[in-house]
Amino acid sequence: MKVFLRILGYLKPYWKHLIISTICTVMFAVMSGASVYLTIPLLDTLFQDKGGFTTNPSPTVKTGSSFLPDVVTGIADYVSDSFHHFIFSGDTVDILIKICLLILISFFLKNFFDYFQGYYLSIAQQGVIKDLRDAAYKHLNKLPMGFFKKEKTGNLISRIINDITIVQGSITAIFHSFSKDPITIIVFFLIAVNISWHLTIVSFLILPISISMIYVIGKKLRKQSRRIQETMAEIVTTLHETISGVKVVKAFGMEKFEEEKFTGQNLKYFKSTIKRIRIANLSSPFTEFISVSIGVVIIFYGSSLVLVNNELRASEFMGFLFAIFQMMPPMKSMSTLNNKIQESIASGERIFDLLDTEPNIKNPANPIAFEEFNSTFEFKDVYFHYDDSEELILEDINFTANKGEIIALVGSSGAGKTTLVDLIPRFFDPTSGEILIDGINIRNITLENLRKHLGIVTQETVLFNETVRNNIAYGLKDHPQLEIEKVARIANAHNFIKDLTNGYDTIIGERGTKLSGGQRQRLSIARALLKNPPIMIFDEATSALDNESEVLVQEAIERLMKERTTFVIAHRLSTIRNSDRIIVLDKGKIVQSGKHDELLEDETGIYKKLYELQFRD
Repeated sequence: MKVFLRILGYLKPYWKHLIISTICTVMFAVMSGASVYLTIPLLDTLFQDKGGFTTNPSPTVKTGSSFLPDVVTGIADYVSDSFHHFIFSGDTVDILIKICLLILISFFLKNFFDYFQGYYLSIAQQGVIKDLRDAAYKHLNKLPMGFFKKEKTGNLISRIINDITIVQGSITAIFHSFSKDPITIIVFFLIAVNISWHLTIVSFLILPISISMIYVIGKKLRKQSRRIQETMAEIVTTLHETISGVKVVKAFGMEKFEEEKFTGQNLKYFKSTIKRIRIANLSSPFTEFISVSIGVVIIFYGSSLVLVNNELRASEFMGFLFAIFQMMPPMKSMSTLNNKIQESIASGERIFDLLDTEPNIKNPANPIAFEEFNSTFEFKDVYFHYDDSEELILEDINFTANKGEIIALVGSSGAGKTTLVDLIPRFFDPTSGEILIDGINIRNITLENLRKHLGIVTQETVLFNETVRNNIAYGLKDHPQLEIEKVARIANAHNFIKDLTNGYDTIIGERGTKLSGGQRQRLSIARALLKNPPIMIFDEATSALDNESEVLVQEAIERLMKERTTFVIAHRLSTIRNSDRIIVLDKGKIVQSGKHDELLEDETGIYKKLYELQFRD
């Protein structure tokens, strides 16, 4: 129940709406009760019941409420007698007019309050879902890169979309069961007790059996609901991987393989859903059977009170039946309340698993102000391994980059180059050691402050399904067009942008799929240029490009590196030659460091071999 109460905790900002909705709910229930209670004088009038109040509106002893305290009984009798005196004064036509007007007014007010209770309740319940989804998305953005390496994209999407949708459906039903249904039951229960408490007790004798059965069903339903959400996460993951990797799927002719995998997961989801529906549907017919059983007992016992014992008038018995059967729909609705709670708990557990994941990369409690990069960026005794492995990826990394220097990182695949540059913006933190900027440990600077000094261009260009302008001016609203065009020219992107259908207003598709690799890379460089950071990181930014695109992108990179401190995972010989220092990595260690010509002189060094294999052409 802790999970469910935590979900309800999101209701706090909407307490005013809940109060208004509750007041309207009470009035709705009262008007519903009034509309049913008015059937008693109507039936008395139609059938001219001599035992009623048609001819003598004097007070009568109410045997139905004798178990209540004397004060309550006295008030109830007074209100009832006053009501009957008002209704039955005058001739038959006057009585009918009064009853019909009261029925019309009660139904109008009933629907009036029903509308407003639903309206204000919907603001609260939809607000909860909005806030919950916002919280999940905001927290997702705070989580470090290591979290995303372990989690499947489809699973994360499923939690924020599908699980919160399940919670939404459950909350809608739960709100009704917690507010409207109980008050309606209470009002009709009081009407029933006022008419005959004997009949009311008989009606509720079998209720505990129904409640115990509902609890057992709900427990099974919660377990099954969690399985369904986990299966849906697998389906979303497969869809995401198939769509994003459609080129590979088609190139390898793996359509059939992917279809079989998807169909298997979909079948698993189908079976789990059918099982959940089967379990959930048990509660509804069970409750209906209980209701019918109660109805049969009531009809038999109530008829004997009318026909044999003469304790009730026929009109009162009919009013009692109307009241009892008006209680059945909300009771049936509440019978599924536990099922809905269990469903919301199952989905809530998955949502709160995400929300409760503490980011291990976070801002310091007392950050140091850092406004401008002035002198050095230093790696000091840095070691690193991933949380789920003891194998060192980086070991004993020590070097200093001075302001304005170009540091080239060279090494074979798996040497740790990308991991090293990922430590600079704190995508990961070192397992031990320090990374210092102007002598300040970067852990003592806020993430926002640190990263505003950094620009990153990677081999895998990330663009958004937006216009060219919005991709370059990412996150900047109403940025001057002249500045956008200026950086586009420096990045060798302006000419191809002009040739697009709508120029800078062209939508480039998801991940920039409407552009070539070279065009996407030049847009990412223009984006970095507009940010104008003092420190740049290039992670093999030209390795996946054709020769013509590579030349254009390399020109843009060289312009971007001017007067900036640059860390570049080298791919081209020109980049290496122009760098102030080359750091050679092997199995996570720095094995060589120096300028191009100096390193070539070492015949036994790794750099010489790498140069022979990769760069000599």
